Amino acid sequence: MRISVQGNSEGLRMRMRFEQHRRLLLTRIVLAVLAAQGAVVGLWATLAPHSWYTSFPGFGIRWVAADGPYNHHLAADVGSFFLALTAVTIAALVLDRTTAARMAGIGWLTFGVPHFLYHVLHKPAEMGASSFAASLIAAFLLVAGGAVCVFAPPRGDLPLSDPQPVTVRFPRRRTRPSR
Repeated sequence: MRISVQGNSEGLRMRMRFEQHRRLLLTRIVLAVLAAQGAVVGLWATLAPHSWYTSFPGFGIRWVAADGPYNHHLAADVGSFFLALTAVTIAALVLDRTTAARMAGIGWLTFGVPHFLYHVLHKPAEMGASSFAASLIAAFLLVAGGAVCVFAPPRGDLPLSDPQPVTVRFPRRRTRPSR
C-alpha cells in the first residue's frame, strides 16, 4: 500500500493506494462490462424471446436462429439466466470486495466454458465462416471476463476500490489580543 500525505494551512490530507491498483481497476472494469452485456442479453431474451431468437446479436447477424428451431421456454430461460448472472455481478460491484468479484467470475466461468465449447464443437450449417468466428470470439470473451474476475484480484479479501482520502484538520490558533 502506498500512502501519500499533503499538508496545507488547514491540515493534512492522507491518501492510501493499493499496490495492486491496476489489477483491482481491471477487475472492476471487467465486472461492469459483464454486468452491462448480461443485462442487455438478459432483458432482451426475457422480455422479447422471439426477437432475441431471430435477431441476436443484432446488426443483421443471426446466431441463435441458425442453430435450431425456436423454443419460447428455452429463450426466456436463457434471458433469466443472464439476468441472474448480472445480479450476482452487480452485487460484486456493490460489495466492492475481491472475494465477491471472484464469486461472480466463477459464475461466468461456469456458464462460459461449456458455452464456448458448445460453439467450438457445433457449427450451424447455415452460419457463414466470419459469423461463426465472431460467435467464437464473443463466447470466448465471456470465459476471459470470468477468468479475469477470478485470477486478476490479489490474494485476500480486499476492497476493489482504494480507500477514501482522510483529512486531519488542525485546530486554529486563537489569536491573543495584544496589550
